[in-house]
Amino acid sequence: MKIIEATDYKDMSRKAANIISAQVILFPRSVLGLATGSTPLGIYQQLIDWYRKGDIDFSEVTSVNLDEYCGLAPDNPQSYHHYMKENFFRHVNIRPEKTFVPNGLAKDFDEEGRRYDRMIADLGGIDLQLLGLGKTGHIGFNEPGQAFEKTTHKIALKQKTIQDNSRFFKNVDEVPKYAMTMGIKAIMQAKKILFVISGAQKADVLEKVLYGPVTPEIPGSVLQLHPNVTVVADRDAMKVVHEKHPEKG
Repeated sequence: MKIIEATDYKDMSRKAANIISAQVILFPRSVLGLATGSTPLGIYQQLIDWYRKGDIDFSEVTSVNLDEYCGLAPDNPQSYHHYMKENFFRHVNIRPEKTFVPNGLAKDFDEEGRRYDRMIADLGGIDLQLLGLGKTGHIGFNEPGQAFEKTTHKIALKQKTIQDNSRFFKNVDEVPKYAMTMGIKAIMQAKKILFVISGAQKADVLEKVLYGPVTPEIPGSVLQLHPNVTVVADRDAMKVVHEKHPEKG
């Protein structure tokens, strides 16, 4: 595991975008696993800026998103389909038919999970997976206590996750209670993982993820077992790591 410390959110975003940019420039047909939420926004903006300057070309890239809320149509402003379109896809030259997000309106979510996993396998797997970190230690929507061998599946969201995500909705009651998410097993099959974390509110859980026991109670801790993970975290997010593991600094 390689850990890169950034000075702040902007620096974290630029350093992470550099890694994605290098992947796409060196391997134009890369399959990128993409994430949503607040943390990746600066990364997407940096990639858009470089695209507009002619520094990066997404025309041969395929993207596969981690998750989607159950019950939200793709054109719903709170859906992750819409998030990706507005914050990234429509600003670059990635082909719409090569962007994939789980179907939150599937009639059979078990079959949707199997379909999504087959699609990823047919693409040859994910070359670089972008991940953020939830306050409960979750990656994707894989909540604490879940088995690590899960593939893409429907999950009931913990109240803490619902509360955290309510900032994107008018109120907490509007937040969907279920989501489709790539499971830990699916995430761990990515060839490379780019793990991005920002802010003091993530400092405690980040230390547990990086240096605590590998346990389903802290889902992100499983990344300790992946052979190719790059962590990009800002100074605030690394605060507890430095306090408890000064030798790592």
